[in-house]
Amino acid sequence: MHKLNHMKQFNNFVRKEFYHLLRDKVILLILFGLPVALMFIFGFALTNEVKNSKIVVLDLAKDVASQQITQQIDASQYFQVEQSEMNLQQVEEAFKTGNIKVAIVFPEGFNEILSHENRARVQIIADGSDPNYATTVTNYLSAILGHYQTRINKPKQIPFQIISETKMIYNPQLRSVHNFVPGVMALILMLVNVLMTAVSIVKEKENGTMEVLLVSSFNPIFVIIAKTIPYLVLSLINVTSILLLSVYVLKLPILGSIPLLFGVSTLFIITSLTLGIFISIKVSSQQQAVIISLMGMLLPTAMFSGFLFPIENMPKVLQYFSDVIPAKWYFIIVKNIMIKGLGFSSIWKEMLILFGMTIFLFVLSIKNFKIRLG
Repeated sequence: MHKLNHMKQFNNFVRKEFYHLLRDKVILLILFGLPVALMFIFGFALTNEVKNSKIVVLDLAKDVASQQITQQIDASQYFQVEQSEMNLQQVEEAFKTGNIKVAIVFPEGFNEILSHENRARVQIIADGSDPNYATTVTNYLSAILGHYQTRINKPKQIPFQIISETKMIYNPQLRSVHNFVPGVMALILMLVNVLMTAVSIVKEKENGTMEVLLVSSFNPIFVIIAKTIPYLVLSLINVTSILLLSVYVLKLPILGSIPLLFGVSTLFIITSLTLGIFISIKVSSQQQAVIISLMGMLLPTAMFSGFLFPIENMPKVLQYFSDVIPAKWYFIIVKNIMIKGLGFSSIWKEMLILFGMTIFLFVLSIKNFKIRLG
């Protein structure tokens, strides 16, 4: 009888835990939604392969050999060929916009040089600010050139030789730090600010001190904003320390404007803080705030910002999804300022997107805050 009572109590505890679990939508989403999302992401999005990458072909020769190689490049699954009438200097300038990441240049008289001298040169230009991508695309192009060279060579003849000269702009040594520093800045600032702000405000709600603040004569919105100011200051100190480490320890110089870099970082920090405020208003416990901040920010920021995996290789749906990730735009801006040395005229669109996200989240937070107060 005693054992039967214990078993009954045990069953009641199990049943209670099931009820508690099934009522918690956040836990259910993590238990069932996260595995599906991760399988989809790792299956379709996260790959170091290059597929359908845009390549600009600057064909100064316009002869049989250059056209055959261009057709072979276009026929591969790796590239989408875009013919260009620009000159070499204009092509290199176009890399600054970020629309061009790889180009191949055929010199004038390419086929004639190849036929008479049995060797000819082509130039491959790649954006070295993403060293993994640059290495992959140049290897693919070298393989295509090698395949064409093997096809046109015939036995008992002096073999034709196509020599590819590779130029890595912005990062000639292909150092990974060029991609690592901007990515870490985006990841740290997004994660720390969203998590700390959300947990800090929810903690006040759980302790009951938020209610005391809200019934005071002070405007409730200013109460929330006041709690974010310390995180803004500390995050700017974080930015300073990261930049100092990158310059003096990792030997990565800042080619662009330092005040502009700090201005953009301040905007991104405010965006992250506003997102943290919105999360804190929607959740009721610190546990939920931590789970949503970590799972909702860490994975998307790491996977969809362009830091670890090239966005161009992802399915279109995920490319569109990456557009709503604030870290993606900050990552682009930091690379443009630090690595490429570009100014405001090259990053104003990304800054405008971040500003728009901040305003949208702030308005959404105020509306939900007033509903909660009501």
